[in-house]
Amino acid sequence: MPDVKAQTPDIEPVDTAVEEAIAVEGLSFAYRDAARAALSEVSFAQSAGEMIGVMGASGAGKSTLAKCLNRIIPELEGGEFRGIVRISGRPTAGARVYEIAPKVGMVFQDFESQLFSTSVAHEVAFALEQIGMSREEMLRRIGPALEAVGLAGFEERDPTSLSGGQKQRLAIAAVLALRPRIIVLDEPTTDLDPEGRAEVFALIRKLREQGLSLVVIEHEAEELRRCDRLVLLSEGSIIADGPPPSIMTRMEMLENSGVHPPGLNSLLHLLGIGGHARSIEHAEAEIRKRFPGVPSAPPAETPANEAVRASRGKAAANQPPGALIRVENVSFSYPGGPRVLDGADLAISAGEFVAIIGQNGSGKTTLAKLVIGLLKPDSGRITIDGRDRSTLHAAATAREIGYVFQNPDHQIFAATVEDEVAFGPRNFGLDPQEIERRCAEVLHAVGLENERKSDPFLLSKGQRQRLAVASVLVLRPKVLILDEPTTGLDYREQRRMMKLVAELNESGVAIVMITHTPWLVAEYARRVVLMHAGRKIFDDGVREFFGHDAMLAESSFRAPEVTALSRRFGTVALTAEEMAAWLREHCG
Repeated sequence: MPDVKAQTPDIEPVDTAVEEAIAVEGLSFAYRDAARAALSEVSFAQSAGEMIGVMGASGAGKSTLAKCLNRIIPELEGGEFRGIVRISGRPTAGARVYEIAPKVGMVFQDFESQLFSTSVAHEVAFALEQIGMSREEMLRRIGPALEAVGLAGFEERDPTSLSGGQKQRLAIAAVLALRPRIIVLDEPTTDLDPEGRAEVFALIRKLREQGLSLVVIEHEAEELRRCDRLVLLSEGSIIADGPPPSIMTRMEMLENSGVHPPGLNSLLHLLGIGGHARSIEHAEAEIRKRFPGVPSAPPAETPANEAVRASRGKAAANQPPGALIRVENVSFSYPGGPRVLDGADLAISAGEFVAIIGQNGSGKTTLAKLVIGLLKPDSGRITIDGRDRSTLHAAATAREIGYVFQNPDHQIFAATVEDEVAFGPRNFGLDPQEIERRCAEVLHAVGLENERKSDPFLLSKGQRQRLAVASVLVLRPKVLILDEPTTGLDYREQRRMMKLVAELNESGVAIVMITHTPWLVAEYARRVVLMHAGRKIFDDGVREFFGHDAMLAESSFRAPEVTALSRRFGTVALTAEEMAAWLREHCG
């Protein structure tokens, strides 16, 4: 991970005479033509230097609240706005967005939409230009802002050439250059690999140490443990507000609110210990108090390099002759770019559930697009059910392999839900009665039977994701490839999506899931394929993967906290329930 501990730019010192960073009183907002208000009578206050985490389901009002803090709402997004917002003691009513921006910096959920300049330095300078800053002052601020986020020396780089974590840190640098006292980060690690997430949260902790007031919106509760306070939203209202221990131990409330409860707290709850685990070490200490006889010596571990070699040999020896998908020594480069895949090999058989993981840029999505025919390899061979991919028409592949994009909006286009699902079967010339039967079947499977006449683009993100799955399933493929199937979904939507995927796998559909989310790999996959620099470097069982601590460290992939904890007791548990059962069995 790049060093993000360099000196922070000269942020205006917090005025200790003004103890209030943000105050919101009776804030309500309804978008035009919305069925209900996005926010309803929201009130809270944030002290200067405080870090607040905001959680809640999709549609709970989190992003709307963030936009109200810097006047994007109601200045740029219209609707019915009521209430008072004060920044450093001053009401924002009547202020323009450009006047608030130097006081309240905003890093959006879709951080790539904030980046559009031709160089990193120009990107940081853009916001400074918009407030009329002199060239001399801009030059004084660009360097320290980039140094603060670990991007010193990147001034001339094209932002599109950066990794996901680097792009997010650049978006934060552009905000830091304004030297605001308050920074709002709306799901700042969406779409990032575990290393990128770690980079961004290391930077957030550093900003907090500098005395900035931070508002961090996140779906994953574990990332917000270090906050001073947590605010939980549900249907536009605050239903809980307090320090992390008081919120993160209320398992049922979190799940009902679309928030993934911390795995360590879930484990303590299952064991009847209760309380809030501040860290893996703290959870271990609490468990050893309750189970003093529990073993502590971890099992012997194969060194990472040996594990890679053993994995490669095992994968090569066990290549099934009847694999549905076979990738052999495939290489690929985008025009004018470096090699993305370099001699990649992979085999997928009927009924498997495979997770493909790896850092951003490791070649995961490119590999999937090669398999389905959106791209053609520079060299190597791909076969689908024994037939050379290069000789197959796209329609033939669609009957064998379904592909669901990371962003469902990239594949949805029809005017109604039923037209979207029926499009593929109609193109194949299926009988109208068969089309109707299949559409009814898959819409029921994904829980959209009551949305047949709805406009797909008016559905929620989770519903659009399930619609994309339905439009693929209706062709009854043997393999379903899902690229980050839970990105942007709250915990309830994630569970619903994965329940559907698991049921499809049980019915015989092979699942290939590209993901950065450790708990999805642990709970659902049965095989892990780790990609690095365009090559497959690990291919084995999920438990075997999470049992190699050095491999995890070298791959920058983190095990779920419960799994990491289980290694301290000499086992590899993939879920809190599994770990609780193991402890009871071994310690009575």
